[in-house]
Parts: sequence; structure tokens; C-alpha cells
Amino acid sequence: MNYKIVADSSCDLNEELKENLNISLVPFNIDVDDTKFIDDESMDSMELIRAMRNSPNPVKTSCPSPGDFVTEYKDADNVFAVTISSQLSGTYNSAVLAKKMVQEEEPNKFIHVFDSKSASVGETLVSMKIQELVENRLSNLEIVEKVENYINGMKTFFILESLDNLIKNGRISKTKGLIANVLNLKPIMGATDEGEIKLVENTRGSKKAFKRLVDIIGETGEKFEEKILAISHANALEKAEELKEEIQRKYNFKDIIVVKTAGLSTAYAYDGGVILVF
Repeated sequence: MNYKIVADSSCDLNEELKENLNISLVPFNIDVDDTKFIDDESMDSMELIRAMRNSPNPVKTSCPSPGDFVTEYKDADNVFAVTISSQLSGTYNSAVLAKKMVQEEEPNKFIHVFDSKSASVGETLVSMKIQELVENRLSNLEIVEKVENYINGMKTFFILESLDNLIKNGRISKTKGLIANVLNLKPIMGATDEGEIKLVENTRGSKKAFKRLVDIIGETGEKFEEKILAISHANALEKAEELKEEIQRKYNFKDIIVVKTAGLSTAYAYDGGVILVF
């Protein structure tokens, strides 16, 4: 099959995945005060972290335009697009509009846009599932059905080392942020079934938060031997590797992958954040 996977740059990849996945990424734009970042291969995530740390203002992100997706849709007969949750960004709408634009000129071209209802390595796992099914020679409609079911079964969690960005962006109030800092609270956050952000639990301290997260995996998931778990980290490799080792000791996942966050995921996770999806 002549196919291609197209995702936005929230889809975090390591070098092995970049080499093995037939995927193209459409970048977000990220602004911190007067400094502009394009979330592509040339972007330095550490530079973004420094800019955010030195700014009292919220980071601003703008999603890819329909035209950005149109460009990527044109060079394959079968296109599977994957976007960050439609509850977090307008990217899904851009990708769908681009599909309509392309199919007006090429009505026989197959394009399907998946709302990952997640972000970061959630998109990564969806892209990996698409490629697996393509390589198993399933039809386009079978791929769509199985991937939509896969998305509906995914679990997304994340722990932030700092609440600064959530406070700056108005996701939580300054008062709640101050209380959390004073009490040394580390909230375990997650995604709802619709792809919105929710508070899963409040814990005291980082170590307890990660220990509790490992337990939550067992409480919310099943059939781990059939699943891949993915971890992304924002400048927190040691923390991510320790989490991976603890999960491996307790559960028998088919595989566990660790990747570094690119620009958009770093903008939300901030310095030290860890995202986990399975």
C-alpha cells in the first residue's frame, strides 16, 4: 500500500521511531514573549525551557494551518493523520479541513484523521498502531475501526515537576498553585475519555506521586502483555528511566519506550514533566 502517516509535532519520537515509522510531522509554532520557535527538527527544547523559565508570561502556541496539512497529504494515495486531542487544540479541525480541500481535487484519495484524545506519546502509540496494521495488510476501513478502538482504550497520565506553566496559562489559579507548593503536592493528571485534562489524584512529594502512578497502571489497565507503554520526558531522562524500571518489575508490557519531548509537549510539561500512555 502506498501510504503515509501525518501527525502534528505533539507526536514525540526518538531516533529509532523516526527511522522506522513512515511519518511526517507538521509543526506547531510556539511563542515565549518575543521569542518564536518552530517545533521542528531544528528546535532546541532546552532553549525553550530557559525562555519559559525567564518569562512571567504564559507560553503561546498556534496550531498548524489546513495548508500545512494539505502539503503533507498530497504525496501518498492513502493518508492517516493523527492529531493532539481536539479538546486541547484546533489542530484536528485543521487536519479535517485539509482533508476536504484535498479530496475536492482528488476524490479517490483516502484520508482519515484520527483524534488521538491524547498528546505526546499518545499520538506516538497511535501512529505505531497504524503502521503495524498497514504492514499486516488490513484494509483502510479495518485500520480505521481498529485504531479508533485502540484510541478509546488508551490511558494517559502525567506528572509535572512544576506548576508554573499551568498557573501562567490559567489552568489552575495562583492560590491553588501556592497551596500545592506549600503542601508539596504533586498532582497526578490524566485525560478523560473525551481527551480533556483531569486531576486523577493529589499526592505528597514527587517520589510518592511516581510510586502511586505505577499502582494506578495496574488499577486502570489490563492485558499488559499485549500492549506497549510509552513514556516521554521534558529534560527528565533519569526520572523516566527509573519509572520504566519500576513498571518493568511490576508488569509484563510487550514493550516500553522512552522518548524526549519535543517543543509542544515541553511547552505543556515544562522542565521535569513526565507523560505516560498505554
